[in-house]
Amino acid sequence: MATERLLMRHIREILRLKWTLNRSHRDTARSLGISPGAVASVMSRATAIGLTWDALADLKDETLEQRLYGPKVTGRPARPLPDPAWIHTELRRAGVTLELLHLEYLGQHPDGYRYSAFCLHYRQWVDRQRLSMRQVHTAGEKLFVDYSGKKPEVVDPATGVVRLVELFVAVLGASNYTYVEATDTQRSADFIQSHSHAVEYVGGVPAAIVPDQLRTGIRDPCRYEPILQRTYEEWATHYSTAIVPARPAKPRDKAKAEVAVQVAQRWVLARLRHETFFSLAALRAIRILSSSSVSTGAGGVGLSCKFPLVAGCSDCSLTVELCFMRISV
Repeated sequence: MATERLLMRHIREILRLKWTLNRSHRDTARSLGISPGAVASVMSRATAIGLTWDALADLKDETLEQRLYGPKVTGRPARPLPDPAWIHTELRRAGVTLELLHLEYLGQHPDGYRYSAFCLHYRQWVDRQRLSMRQVHTAGEKLFVDYSGKKPEVVDPATGVVRLVELFVAVLGASNYTYVEATDTQRSADFIQSHSHAVEYVGGVPAAIVPDQLRTGIRDPCRYEPILQRTYEEWATHYSTAIVPARPAKPRDKAKAEVAVQVAQRWVLARLRHETFFSLAALRAIRILSSSSVSTGAGGVGLSCKFPLVAGCSDCSLTVELCFMRISV
Protein backbone atom coordinates (compact mmCIF):
# COMPACT_ATOMS: atom_id res chain seq x y z
CA MET A 1 0.00 0.00 0.00
CA ALA A 2 1.43 3.40 -0.99
CA THR A 3 2.49 5.77 1.80
CA GLU A 4 0.19 8.78 2.19
CA ARG A 5 1.72 12.15 1.44
CA LEU A 6 2.31 14.63 4.25
CA LEU A 7 0.02 17.61 4.57
CA MET A 8 1.35 20.81 3.06
CA ARG A 9 1.35 22.53 6.45
CA HIS A 10 3.55 19.75 7.79
CA ILE A 11 5.95 20.13 4.86
CA ARG A 12 6.17 23.88 5.41
CA GLU A 13 6.78 23.30 9.12
CA ILE A 14 9.56 20.81 8.36
CA LEU A 15 11.27 23.31 6.09
CA ARG A 16 10.89 26.09 8.69
CA LEU A 17 12.35 23.98 11.50
CA LYS A 18 15.24 22.85 9.34
CA TRP A 19 16.10 26.08 7.52
CA THR A 20 15.35 28.73 10.14
CA LEU A 21 15.90 26.90 13.43
CA ASN A 22 18.50 24.35 12.28
CA ARG A 23 16.79 21.49 14.08
CA SER A 24 17.88 17.90 13.55
CA HIS A 25 15.81 15.37 11.65
CA ARG A 26 14.97 13.58 14.87
CA ASP A 27 13.85 16.74 16.73
CA THR A 28 11.77 17.85 13.74
CA ALA A 29 10.13 14.44 13.48
CA ARG A 30 9.35 14.37 17.20
CA SER A 31 7.82 17.86 17.01
CA LEU A 32 5.40 16.88 14.22
CA GLY A 33 4.77 13.29 15.28
CA ILE A 34 6.22 11.80 12.10
CA SER A 35 9.19 9.56 11.31
CA PRO A 36 12.73 10.91 10.74
CA GLY A 37 12.63 9.21 7.34
CA ALA A 38 9.71 11.43 6.29
CA VAL A 39 11.71 14.50 7.28
CA ALA A 40 14.71 13.29 5.31
CA SER A 41 12.52 12.61 2.25
CA VAL A 42 11.07 16.14 2.28
CA MET A 43 14.51 17.75 2.67
CA SER A 44 16.05 15.72 -0.13
CA ARG A 45 13.19 16.63 -2.51
CA ALA A 46 13.45 20.32 -1.60
CA THR A 47 17.22 20.32 -2.11
CA ALA A 48 16.92 18.49 -5.45
CA ILE A 49 14.64 21.17 -6.95
CA GLY A 50 16.74 24.04 -5.49
CA LEU A 51 13.97 25.30 -3.21
CA THR A 52 14.88 28.05 -0.68
CA TRP A 53 13.09 29.49 2.32
CA ASP A 54 12.61 32.85 0.63
CA ALA A 55 11.05 31.26 -2.44
CA LEU A 56 8.78 29.08 -0.30
CA ALA A 57 6.71 32.05 0.92
CA ASP A 58 5.54 32.87 -2.63
CA LEU A 59 4.44 29.32 -3.50
CA LYS A 60 0.88 28.12 -3.10
CA ASP A 61 0.25 24.68 -1.63
CA GLU A 62 -0.75 23.20 -5.01
CA THR A 63 2.39 24.57 -6.69
CA LEU A 64 4.63 23.38 -3.86
CA GLU A 65 3.15 19.86 -3.98
CA GLN A 66 3.58 19.65 -7.73
CA ARG A 67 7.22 20.80 -7.55
CA LEU A 68 8.08 18.38 -4.76
CA TYR A 69 6.19 15.31 -5.98
CA GLY A 70 5.49 16.05 -9.63
CA PRO A 71 2.06 16.02 -11.31
CA LYS A 72 -0.52 13.64 -9.91
CA VAL A 73 -0.67 10.37 -11.80
CA THR A 74 -4.21 9.56 -12.79
CA GLY A 75 -5.43 6.04 -12.16
CA ARG A 76 -5.48 3.48 -14.89
CA PRO A 77 -8.41 3.88 -17.28
CA ALA A 78 -11.54 2.03 -16.25
CA ARG A 79 -11.77 -1.39 -17.79
CA PRO A 80 -14.95 -2.16 -19.76
CA LEU A 81 -17.52 -3.97 -17.64
CA PRO A 82 -19.06 -7.17 -18.98
CA ASP A 83 -22.69 -6.91 -20.06
CA PRO A 84 -24.62 -9.02 -17.49
CA ALA A 85 -27.82 -9.03 -19.56
CA TRP A 86 -25.91 -10.50 -22.52
CA ILE A 87 -24.28 -13.09 -20.25
CA HIS A 88 -27.66 -14.06 -18.78
CA THR A 89 -29.20 -14.48 -22.22
CA GLU A 90 -26.28 -16.50 -23.62
CA LEU A 91 -26.20 -18.87 -20.63
CA ARG A 92 -29.66 -20.10 -21.59
CA ARG A 93 -28.27 -21.59 -24.78
CA ALA A 94 -27.13 -25.20 -24.77
CA GLY A 95 -23.49 -25.77 -23.91
CA VAL A 96 -22.68 -22.15 -23.07
CA THR A 97 -20.65 -21.63 -19.88
CA LEU A 98 -19.32 -18.62 -18.02
CA GLU A 99 -15.79 -19.60 -18.97
CA LEU A 100 -16.64 -19.53 -22.67
CA LEU A 101 -18.36 -16.15 -22.35
CA HIS A 102 -15.35 -14.80 -20.47
CA LEU A 103 -13.03 -15.83 -23.29
CA GLU A 104 -15.30 -14.11 -25.80
CA TYR A 105 -15.36 -11.02 -23.58
CA LEU A 106 -11.54 -10.96 -23.45
CA GLY A 107 -11.46 -11.34 -27.23
CA GLN A 108 -13.30 -8.03 -27.52
CA HIS A 109 -11.59 -6.38 -24.51
CA PRO A 110 -8.08 -7.79 -23.96
CA ASP A 111 -7.58 -5.50 -20.93
CA GLY A 112 -10.89 -6.57 -19.38
CA TYR A 113 -11.59 -8.22 -16.05
CA ARG A 114 -10.19 -11.63 -15.17
CA TYR A 115 -12.47 -14.64 -14.74
CA SER A 116 -13.17 -14.29 -10.98
CA ALA A 117 -14.14 -10.62 -11.25
CA PHE A 118 -16.15 -11.40 -14.39
CA CYS A 119 -18.21 -14.03 -12.52
CA LEU A 120 -18.58 -11.84 -9.43
CA HIS A 121 -19.93 -8.95 -11.47
CA TYR A 122 -22.47 -11.23 -13.15
CA ARG A 123 -23.62 -12.90 -9.91
CA GLN A 124 -24.09 -9.55 -8.18
CA TRP A 125 -26.26 -8.46 -11.08
CA VAL A 126 -28.32 -11.66 -10.89
CA ASP A 127 -28.91 -11.15 -7.16
CA ARG A 128 -30.35 -7.72 -7.85
CA GLN A 129 -32.82 -9.15 -10.38
CA ARG A 130 -34.62 -11.38 -7.89
CA LEU A 131 -37.75 -9.29 -7.61
CA SER A 132 -41.05 -10.43 -6.16
CA MET A 133 -44.51 -9.45 -7.29
CA ARG A 134 -46.53 -7.74 -4.60
CA GLN A 135 -49.59 -9.78 -3.63
CA VAL A 136 -52.76 -7.89 -2.80
CA HIS A 137 -55.04 -9.92 -0.51
CA THR A 138 -58.79 -9.35 -0.51
CA ALA A 139 -60.68 -10.12 2.69
CA GLY A 140 -62.11 -13.63 2.59
CA GLU A 141 -60.45 -14.51 -0.70
CA LYS A 142 -57.73 -16.99 0.35
CA LEU A 143 -56.86 -19.23 3.27
CA PHE A 144 -53.21 -20.36 3.24
CA VAL A 145 -52.40 -23.67 4.93
CA ASP A 146 -49.13 -25.40 5.77
CA TYR A 147 -47.42 -27.66 8.30
CA SER A 148 -44.64 -26.53 10.60
CA GLY A 149 -41.21 -28.06 10.14
CA LYS A 150 -40.59 -27.78 13.87
CA LYS A 151 -42.93 -30.15 15.67
CA PRO A 152 -44.35 -30.33 19.20
CA GLU A 153 -43.73 -33.38 21.35
CA VAL A 154 -46.05 -35.75 23.22
CA VAL A 155 -44.74 -38.11 25.90
CA ASP A 156 -46.21 -41.58 26.36
CA PRO A 157 -47.15 -41.71 30.09
CA ALA A 158 -46.61 -45.47 30.24
CA THR A 159 -43.23 -45.81 28.52
CA GLY A 160 -41.87 -42.24 28.58
CA VAL A 161 -41.20 -42.41 24.84
CA VAL A 162 -41.27 -39.00 23.19
CA ARG A 163 -42.97 -38.80 19.81
CA LEU A 164 -43.30 -35.88 17.46
CA VAL A 165 -46.71 -34.72 16.28
CA GLU A 166 -47.66 -32.34 13.49
CA LEU A 167 -48.53 -28.65 13.75
CA PHE A 168 -51.13 -27.51 11.18
CA VAL A 169 -51.31 -23.77 10.47
CA ALA A 170 -53.97 -21.85 8.51
CA VAL A 171 -54.01 -18.09 7.98
CA LEU A 172 -56.32 -15.70 6.14
CA GLY A 173 -54.51 -13.57 3.58
CA ALA A 174 -55.98 -10.13 4.29
CA SER A 175 -56.26 -10.17 8.10
CA ASN A 176 -53.52 -12.62 9.15
CA TYR A 177 -56.23 -14.30 11.26
CA THR A 178 -54.47 -17.53 12.22
CA TYR A 179 -55.57 -20.99 13.27
CA VAL A 180 -53.12 -23.56 14.69
CA GLU A 181 -53.83 -27.19 15.52
CA ALA A 182 -51.78 -30.17 16.65
CA THR A 183 -52.50 -33.47 14.89
CA ASP A 184 -51.09 -36.98 15.05
CA THR A 185 -49.95 -37.15 11.42
CA GLN A 186 -50.18 -35.45 8.05
CA ARG A 187 -52.28 -38.28 6.64
CA SER A 188 -55.51 -37.64 4.84
CA ALA A 189 -57.80 -38.05 7.87
CA ASP A 190 -55.90 -35.51 9.95
CA PHE A 191 -55.32 -33.24 6.96
CA ILE A 192 -59.01 -33.01 6.03
CA GLN A 193 -60.15 -32.71 9.64
CA SER A 194 -57.74 -29.83 10.24
CA HIS A 195 -59.21 -28.01 7.23
CA SER A 196 -62.72 -28.49 8.62
CA HIS A 197 -61.67 -27.20 12.02
CA ALA A 198 -59.98 -24.18 10.42
CA VAL A 199 -63.04 -23.01 8.47
CA GLU A 200 -65.27 -23.63 11.50
CA TYR A 201 -62.89 -21.57 13.62
CA VAL A 202 -62.80 -18.53 11.29
CA GLY A 203 -66.58 -18.71 10.93
CA GLY A 204 -66.86 -19.21 7.19
CA VAL A 205 -65.29 -20.54 4.02
CA PRO A 206 -62.86 -18.51 1.87
CA ALA A 207 -63.06 -18.45 -1.90
CA ALA A 208 -59.84 -20.45 -2.24
CA ILE A 209 -57.55 -22.65 -0.16
CA VAL A 210 -53.82 -22.39 -0.94
CA PRO A 211 -51.90 -25.48 0.29
CA ASP A 212 -48.44 -26.76 -0.42
CA GLN A 213 -48.20 -29.62 -2.92
CA LEU A 214 -47.86 -32.33 -0.31
CA ARG A 215 -48.90 -35.85 -1.25
CA THR A 216 -51.74 -35.89 1.24
CA GLY A 217 -53.66 -33.30 -0.77
CA ILE A 218 -52.09 -33.45 -4.23
CA ARG A 219 -52.02 -36.76 -6.10
CA ASP A 220 -49.83 -35.60 -9.01
CA PRO A 221 -47.72 -32.53 -8.15
CA CYS A 222 -47.17 -30.23 -11.11
CA ARG A 223 -46.15 -26.63 -11.67
CA TYR A 224 -49.09 -25.96 -13.99
CA GLU A 225 -51.84 -28.57 -13.55
CA PRO A 226 -51.58 -30.41 -10.22
CA ILE A 227 -54.19 -33.12 -9.67
CA LEU A 228 -55.92 -33.18 -6.28
CA GLN A 229 -56.50 -36.24 -4.15
CA ARG A 230 -60.11 -37.32 -4.48
CA THR A 231 -60.83 -36.84 -0.78
CA TYR A 232 -59.46 -33.30 -0.83
CA GLU A 233 -61.39 -32.49 -4.00
CA GLU A 234 -64.68 -33.70 -2.55
CA TRP A 235 -64.03 -31.72 0.64
CA ALA A 236 -63.61 -28.55 -1.48
CA THR A 237 -66.81 -29.35 -3.40
CA HIS A 238 -68.77 -29.80 -0.18
CA TYR A 239 -67.55 -26.48 1.19
CA SER A 240 -68.02 -24.67 -2.16
CA THR A 241 -64.44 -23.51 -2.34
CA ALA A 242 -61.48 -23.98 -4.70
CA ILE A 243 -58.08 -25.55 -4.05
CA VAL A 244 -55.27 -23.51 -5.63
CA PRO A 245 -51.96 -25.23 -4.76
CA ALA A 246 -48.78 -23.17 -4.65
CA ARG A 247 -46.12 -24.05 -7.21
CA PRO A 248 -43.50 -26.59 -6.13
CA ALA A 249 -40.39 -25.03 -4.54
CA LYS A 250 -41.97 -21.56 -4.66
CA PRO A 251 -42.52 -20.53 -1.02
CA ARG A 252 -43.30 -16.95 -2.04
CA ASP A 253 -46.57 -18.20 -3.52
CA LYS A 254 -47.72 -18.82 0.06
CA ALA A 255 -45.62 -16.31 1.95
CA LYS A 256 -48.51 -15.72 4.35
CA ALA A 257 -48.39 -19.35 5.44
CA GLU A 258 -44.60 -19.27 5.82
CA VAL A 259 -44.81 -16.24 8.11
CA ALA A 260 -47.72 -17.72 10.07
CA VAL A 261 -45.73 -20.93 10.63
CA GLN A 262 -42.80 -18.87 11.90
CA VAL A 263 -45.06 -16.93 14.26
CA ALA A 264 -46.61 -20.18 15.54
CA GLN A 265 -43.16 -21.61 16.20
CA ARG A 266 -42.10 -18.53 18.14
CA TRP A 267 -45.30 -17.79 20.05
CA VAL A 268 -46.57 -21.33 20.61
CA LEU A 269 -43.79 -23.89 20.48
CA ALA A 270 -41.24 -21.61 22.10
CA ARG A 271 -43.62 -20.77 24.96
CA LEU A 272 -44.47 -24.43 25.49
CA ARG A 273 -40.85 -25.62 25.49
CA HIS A 274 -40.87 -26.15 29.29
CA GLU A 275 -44.24 -27.95 29.29
CA THR A 276 -44.68 -31.71 29.03
CA PHE A 277 -47.79 -33.10 27.34
CA PHE A 278 -48.90 -36.71 27.83
CA SER A 279 -51.68 -36.70 25.23
CA LEU A 280 -52.64 -34.97 22.03
CA ALA A 281 -55.80 -33.70 23.67
CA ALA A 282 -53.75 -31.77 26.21
CA LEU A 283 -51.57 -30.33 23.46
CA ARG A 284 -54.57 -29.09 21.49
CA ALA A 285 -54.74 -26.06 23.75
CA ILE A 286 -52.63 -24.57 20.96
CA ARG A 287 -55.88 -24.02 19.09
CA ILE A 288 -56.62 -20.93 21.21
CA LEU A 289 -53.67 -19.02 19.70
CA SER A 290 -55.72 -16.87 17.33
CA SER A 291 -57.88 -15.42 20.08
CA SER A 292 -54.95 -14.39 22.25
CA SER A 293 -53.50 -10.91 22.19
CA VAL A 294 -50.31 -11.83 20.40
CA SER A 295 -48.68 -9.25 18.14
CA THR A 296 -45.18 -8.82 16.80
CA GLY A 297 -45.29 -5.03 17.05
CA ALA A 298 -45.56 -2.25 14.51
CA GLY A 299 -45.58 -3.52 10.97
CA GLY A 300 -45.54 -7.12 12.15
CA VAL A 301 -48.08 -9.91 12.11
CA GLY A 302 -50.93 -9.51 14.54
CA LEU A 303 -52.82 -12.64 15.54
CA SER A 304 -55.62 -10.72 17.20
CA CYS A 305 -57.09 -9.32 13.96
CA LYS A 306 -60.88 -9.55 14.00
CA PHE A 307 -62.20 -9.23 10.46
CA PRO A 308 -62.26 -12.69 8.91
CA LEU A 309 -64.71 -11.74 6.15
CA VAL A 310 -65.48 -15.05 4.48
CA ALA A 311 -68.51 -16.59 2.87
CA GLY A 312 -70.97 -17.92 5.40
CA CYS A 313 -71.43 -21.65 5.86
CA SER A 314 -74.58 -22.80 7.62
CA ASP A 315 -74.04 -26.55 7.27
CA CYS A 316 -70.34 -27.26 6.93
CA SER A 317 -70.00 -30.21 9.24
CA LEU A 318 -68.57 -32.68 6.75
CA THR A 319 -66.65 -35.29 8.68
CA VAL A 320 -63.68 -37.35 7.63
CA GLU A 321 -65.73 -40.53 7.98
CA LEU A 322 -68.29 -39.27 5.46
CA CYS A 323 -65.50 -38.35 3.09
CA PHE A 324 -64.06 -41.85 3.19
CA MET A 325 -67.53 -43.40 2.85
CA ARG A 326 -67.90 -41.57 -0.46
CA ILE A 327 -64.62 -42.94 -1.69
CA SER A 328 -65.39 -46.51 -0.68
CA VAL A 329 -68.71 -46.40 -2.46
